[in-house]
Amino acid sequence: MATDHDQLFKEVIREFFPDFLRLFCPEQAAAFDLSKVSWRDKELFADPPDGPRHVLDLVAELTRLDGGVSLALIHIEIESADSVGEIERRLPDYYFHLRRTSGRPVLPVVVFLKVGLDGLGWREITDRFDDEPTMTLRYRYVGLPGLPAVDYLRGDNWLGVALSALMKAPKNRRMEFGAEAMQRLGDSPLTDGKKGLLGDCVETHIEIPEENSQKFRDILDANATGRIKPMNKTRVQIAREEGIERGIEQGLLEGHLRGQRAAVTELLEAKFGPVPPAFCDSLSTIADSAELRRLLVAAAMSASFAEFLKTVRG
Repeated sequence: MATDHDQLFKEVIREFFPDFLRLFCPEQAAAFDLSKVSWRDKELFADPPDGPRHVLDLVAELTRLDGGVSLALIHIEIESADSVGEIERRLPDYYFHLRRTSGRPVLPVVVFLKVGLDGLGWREITDRFDDEPTMTLRYRYVGLPGLPAVDYLRGDNWLGVALSALMKAPKNRRMEFGAEAMQRLGDSPLTDGKKGLLGDCVETHIEIPEENSQKFRDILDANATGRIKPMNKTRVQIAREEGIERGIEQGLLEGHLRGQRAAVTELLEAKFGPVPPAFCDSLSTIADSAELRRLLVAAAMSASFAEFLKTVRG
């Protein structure tokens, strides 16, 4: 499950990368043409040919406004505070590998999902000989639990709205904030696929107190398109007000399934181009929400449409 969460988060960052840079690295973002972002091979071989293989999380190639090209290395840490020391042991190897093999300037960024630090800032990794510093690497960090959820929840960056689910908020207001995030995403001008991706991010990462978990689940179940109904009314009350007495559960389920199918199709098309009609026909017959979620994760993790088909059929 942690792997699935990790892959979902990486796909969110890839899909909304310009928003990510504008949100967390605004000074650097201003130097690039963010309409031109490409993604590079991520494999890093240590001690080739027989050494262990590592995979860099995300490596983006960015075109500067002056025509130059730079790289952004985005590492995502989903573990506890111990991961700060671990990534700082590994990050210099990743950085210098990219710098040496590409010959390009590299912006290293680490996103911590469970470590707040000071929210946003720069950290230094210093190597020493005895007491003398011999090398210092600075990296930009984003400590999501250290950022104020309400500021990003009510901002104009849709990625920030979704990521507010991982940020600092009073325990007794997390459900309220989560519902507001889903409401705002539902009302956003994003495509259904992008709404679904950000909505999954909220649902996956938000920490709701146990006593409110079922109530929040009801909100999600009633939220096929991301549009939340008023929280002070039950779904039955809303249905009565709208004159819908029968078929509400089936209607909500069908709407949710349609949204999931659209999310799978749009993610595949965004990554690999037009999807074969035969696949769309087959997808339209799937009425199991868990199976559609499995397809969405497979689409996010696959490097090609052929690999996606092999994964889902295997």
